[in-house]
Amino acid sequence: MADAWIAVASAEHVRIGRRAGFMQVCHGKAPPLKRIRPGDRVIYYSPTVTFGGNDRLQAFTAIGVARDRSPYQVEMETGFKPWRRDVDWQPAEETPVRPLLERLSFTQPGTNWGDQLRFGLFGIDDRDADVIAEMMM
Repeated sequence: MADAWIAVASAEHVRIGRRAGFMQVCHGKAPPLKRIRPGDRVIYYSPTVTFGGNDRLQAFTAIGVARDRSPYQVEMETGFKPWRRDVDWQPAEETPVRPLLERLSFTQPGTNWGDQLRFGLFGIDDRDADVIAEMMM
């Protein structure tokens, strides 16, 4: 199992989670969050600024460590009860992905790294997480 993860969400959604100390992926589904263990690193990639928008961003927008608390469900509005996981977010700068493409193993030519994004959450190796962290901090 991975010790580091790339989660995918719009930057506006990531910023909400950073302020409140949580993460949410895959439109609030629980199974992806259950794959993350306490102490695992989480790095958000945001293809856009706004959810469903055409305002392309393509940047890493948050980095943190999953807390001990298990995923939990909240009611945001009637009928929508997404699952969340608490994260200790670290101070970090939003960092464009393009300058890192040649340095990350999951973005090397032939890896179809963009296809992984559609899953909303995927594991990466520690070396890649270290490279991203170095650039963000």
